[in-house]
Amino acid sequence: PSTTTAAAAAAAQQLHNNLYLFYNIMSAGGIEQWDLTSNVSPFLDRHMMFPLLEYLDSLINNGTMTSYSSKDVAAARLSLLRPTHMVDYASDIYKQVHDGEAIPKEMEDQKSKVYSDLEDLRKGCKVLEDLVQNQEERTKLTAAGQWNVAGLESASVTPAMIETYRQLAKYNFECGDYKAARDMLETYISLFANPPAVKSGDDDDDGMNPNAAANNNNNNNNNDKETVGNPVIYYLDAVTMDLLPVLWGKLAAEVLVEDWEAARVALAAVQTGLESLVASKQVSALDALQQRTWLLHWSLFVYWNAQGGLENMVDLFHSERYKQAITTNAPHLLRYLTAAVLLCKRRITKKAAGVANNKEDRRLMKNLIGVMGDCEYTDPIVEFVNCLCVKFDFDMAQTKLAECEAVLRADFFLCKQTALFMEEARVFVFENYCRIHNKIDLAALGEKLAMDQDAAERWIVDLIRNADLDAKIDSEQRCVVMGANTQSIYEQVMDRTRDLNVRSATLAQNLSNVLNDARKEKSKKEKAAKDASEY
Repeated sequence: PSTTTAAAAAAAQQLHNNLYLFYNIMSAGGIEQWDLTSNVSPFLDRHMMFPLLEYLDSLINNGTMTSYSSKDVAAARLSLLRPTHMVDYASDIYKQVHDGEAIPKEMEDQKSKVYSDLEDLRKGCKVLEDLVQNQEERTKLTAAGQWNVAGLESASVTPAMIETYRQLAKYNFECGDYKAARDMLETYISLFANPPAVKSGDDDDDGMNPNAAANNNNNNNNNDKETVGNPVIYYLDAVTMDLLPVLWGKLAAEVLVEDWEAARVALAAVQTGLESLVASKQVSALDALQQRTWLLHWSLFVYWNAQGGLENMVDLFHSERYKQAITTNAPHLLRYLTAAVLLCKRRITKKAAGVANNKEDRRLMKNLIGVMGDCEYTDPIVEFVNCLCVKFDFDMAQTKLAECEAVLRADFFLCKQTALFMEEARVFVFENYCRIHNKIDLAALGEKLAMDQDAAERWIVDLIRNADLDAKIDSEQRCVVMGANTQSIYEQVMDRTRDLNVRSATLAQNLSNVLNDARKEKSKKEKAAKDASEY
């Protein structure tokens, strides 16, 4: 699967140009102007583009995007398929694009060649494939410490055969058999890994599960001499330039089979491997910037689907190196960072101290606004936050909030979060509005929240019931009366004692310095008096 070489980058740029022409973004109006498909395409593996194009096709069919046509999307899909080995899929799309015309001879020839090459690769690594399928023999080799490149030579498996096995995994990926590619890459990585020794009762453990580190922790403590690889990178001792593309391929396969927890592990492995190569100066600064940009885009699939992924996404996007990649190469990712911050803001701030933590809330928003200031990008989602936190323009924020819903529904990554985003956005508007008002008219509040008066009242009642809002509703005056924003005794004690250790240490150090200065001064005076008496 894809590596971020110059050739891959050039191919990705060509794909970007093709999609740009197909979609006519510049001439599109309405919701099409906020479509980011052509922006993200240069940074994705071409196989990852198929789900995005299928989603675009569904939007065209339901009338959401009227400036695009299904035939143009099918043509873009065919352009993506040509360099791959998904010959049957390409044939179906060709008929769709060319109104049922017969398949060209070159496509039929390509199909024959694909099956022939696939068979040749299988023959070239048949011994290793048979060994992988023989679980009993594999377990014996693993227990004997011979499940590695050097150890398998005794089983007539040569390094060339192992390389052919890797090529077969890549070929399966290009054929669209992502599960087979994932399993083969997992096996390939295990040949270079150094997992904990298999204990009795752990026969099913193939050493590839990074979570096994916790289970083997006690055993490792008992045997300090046992050398174990890094569990974050599948127990590899280190990532080489040859292994990094394999980790990228593993991540791509996990994403395409939609195993999100495994994809999260694969994402961490790629990030760790990449940064270790950068630290050892095996990857140039420019190439590192490019690969970080790719990683940010691939992570969208993982973080927007994995449980609790948005918190990890906010941390990654706000880290200095990856923030640089966003501001330099991919300012359009600001949309996803902004949406993620709004969606998980309340969860993060509550987790910080068990209750809503205003400082953590302010830190998140301050970091986001800082990135917004460095990115030359805007859309209704970004502009909504900008109106509230920078311009304090509630009327414009109301307009942008109404636009946000359409943008969210048309975005492949955000569409499933539309309802939750609108809820969190309304809470965000309400929080900011309440900071400057003690009494709020329900009709005015409904306008700010893009809701009618009755819906706004029901929404606020739900907030009060769920203990998310200290307020009450005055039915006679049809307004919301905010409660006093006072800290609890617990919060006051925590705030006052938060830096107690630091302040105590500073006080002790200052006292020690004063005493030392006093001793030195006394010593000088005594010496001066002694010198005067001797004189």
